Amino acid sequence: MSLESNTPKDLIVTDLIDTLSNQIVTAHPSLDDVVFVGILSTGFPIAERLVKRIKDQTQIEVPVGKLDVSLYRDDLIEKGSYITLQQSEIPVNLTDKVVVLVDDVLFHGRTIRAAMDGILDFGRPKRIECAVLIDRGHRELPIEATYVGETISTQSDQYVKVSLLEVEGEDGVILTDESKKKSTI
Repeated sequence: MSLESNTPKDLIVTDLIDTLSNQIVTAHPSLDDVVFVGILSTGFPIAERLVKRIKDQTQIEVPVGKLDVSLYRDDLIEKGSYITLQQSEIPVNLTDKVVVLVDDVLFHGRTIRAAMDGILDFGRPKRIECAVLIDRGHRELPIEATYVGETISTQSDQYVKVSLLEVEGEDGVILTDESKKKSTI
């Protein structure tokens, strides 16, 4: 995915959210039993935007919650004191619901795996789906996104950073290689 030099970065993130919302509404036209759960911290604002976009499209308000996966991670010992716990807030019991986990970037699959473990503390969903703005490949676990804004090719030593207006004050997608040179995707 590349940006033309005259394309504002915030339009790209908005376009990715539009792509995701269209895919989700196509898969779930009635949105019955659908609940969005954004993974803290970047996934939650994306989930809120998706819910707003879907309401604009369908006039249906879908519940949205936020999930801190810190304590469910398999690298908790490595991260240790570097994690900051945040409060998870799920507005409904997730038993027999279709849960759409939302995050910014799908890479190894470990965050999504941790989120699936965390979801089970809030009920037993009928199904868990995954929506991500960017799928960059390089899985270490057999996890795939159900809905993808954009798939990009990266090297495993590169870093994809999604900036959101709600968090960093601007929208954008940045690809950084190990030499820390930044290039806008």
